[in-house]
Amino acid sequence: MNTVARCVVAFPVGTKTVLSETVFLGKLPATIGCPRICRWSSSCLCRILPHTAVHRLQQHSLCKLGNMTVFSRDNSGVPSYATLLFICCAVAFGGYLGSHMRLPVVPLYARSLGADTVQVGMINSAFLLTAGLLSLPLGILSDRFGRKRLACLGVLVLSATSFLLYFSTTPMQMLWVYLFFGIGLAAFGPTMMSLVADISPQTHLGRSYGWYTTALYTSMSLGPALGGFVAKELGFLQVFLISGVVVFLTFWLIIFCLPRPRLIISQGPRTKKESAIIKELLQNRPLLGCWLVTVGGCFGLGMFVTFIPLHAQNHGLHVGLIGLVFATQGLCNAISRVPFGHLSDRVANRGTLVVIGLLGFAGSMAGFAMSKSSGQFLLFATVFGVSMGLAFTSVGALIAEVVPPESRGLAMGGYNTCIYFGMMLSSALMGAVIERIGFAKGFLITAFINFLLGGLFYGFIKKPVRAI
Repeated sequence: MNTVARCVVAFPVGTKTVLSETVFLGKLPATIGCPRICRWSSSCLCRILPHTAVHRLQQHSLCKLGNMTVFSRDNSGVPSYATLLFICCAVAFGGYLGSHMRLPVVPLYARSLGADTVQVGMINSAFLLTAGLLSLPLGILSDRFGRKRLACLGVLVLSATSFLLYFSTTPMQMLWVYLFFGIGLAAFGPTMMSLVADISPQTHLGRSYGWYTTALYTSMSLGPALGGFVAKELGFLQVFLISGVVVFLTFWLIIFCLPRPRLIISQGPRTKKESAIIKELLQNRPLLGCWLVTVGGCFGLGMFVTFIPLHAQNHGLHVGLIGLVFATQGLCNAISRVPFGHLSDRVANRGTLVVIGLLGFAGSMAGFAMSKSSGQFLLFATVFGVSMGLAFTSVGALIAEVVPPESRGLAMGGYNTCIYFGMMLSSALMGAVIERIGFAKGFLITAFINFLLGGLFYGFIKKPVRAI
């Protein structure tokens, strides 16, 4: 069959990445989906184009390849995969470091303005609500308008909310600011995760998400500590100013260091409406399985963050030991992600690692239910952190693997929605449950939920699907 095919491939040449856009004219082998077998490519997007599309290529050269006529265009000068990944990690680190500096300070500042416990809870839940509601639609916008634009919008909103907190004088004003904080997170988080997938070779997705999430969780751990130190030394308001400056500097890092989107990945014209893409993804069983386990895992994470301090205090752990439990979980979570990312790239099915991680996750929840000493809490915090590193590094890579590139923003938006709603559900629902049945049974219920979701996920993922 004589046809026209377009193949876009990003591949390493020395220390740089070259984007090669090639149009093939002629008879394509029926057994080969892509005229170029791109085993090492970060993006291979083949499109059947009208013959007139060839004439729209700029700076093309003409040569012969067998019975095909080849028009090619190379754009060199794009940073290498490693450099792009480092930039993504630096952007995530700066964005989340600045944003999380204020998390431990906002409740205290709200109380100093006269907020009661209920109002403090409403302020903190406001950003989770808007981030959960808007991650999916803003993920779609990143597919439509480009990752760089949405990432810039996200960090500008995050920075602006820090400066607005500085000028807030009532709890209600802080509530409105935190609603916009959620909008910024919804624009920034899914977009950056999608960008990591865009710049990564298919064979390196696991390690890419390993490094990226290590940077993310390190900044999320250091941010509150830095914010508390600044608040102690300089006061609450200075935390908001420094937070805003850090995030604003991240905006300029995106502007100057990230290449133009079309040089990172070329996706060609969109041939499907958003409604058709959403319908297609809702029939993608591996993706639905990933979203499902994310809700369950973050339900457990919300239990840990919200109720472990109270549960541990009931068994005699003082504030310093409780902080050590949190630090142990965060450290094990962060340092395990890079090696588990490399492992994820080496196994035949990443879903197996997700299931193992979820089993460890459920086991740690059951362990917390039975813990009575500081040693037991520390042991299961270690298991919890390692299990999170194993499961969620693989989940991120798996989502990028099972959806087509033009739908990654939507898929990652759904993933972030599941993160925020999972944490919200546990905080909102399990408080009343624990009041009735106690901490131990509450953690056992969480363990059972994650064990059940692990089984459902395995059913969804038994036949892995790879969208290239």
